[in-house]
Amino acid sequence: MRIDVDWDACEGHGLCEESAPAVFTVDDDGDLTYHFDGVDIPAEHEEAARSAIGVCPVIALRLVP
Repeated sequence: MRIDVDWDACEGHGLCEESAPAVFTVDDDGDLTYHFDGVDIPAEHEEAARSAIGVCPVIALRLVP
């Protein structure tokens, strides 16, 4: 499973980090770090990552089939 991040749409709300802290972090400036950019998310983090996609208020996260 991979996630595509729309970096231009991300506003740094941090809800993804709350849902999946092992997958996403947002720094004090509101900049997102996606820890699995370009690689598959480990199976143990997939459920949390799916939740993060669902809570993003600006729809900046998309599941890549």
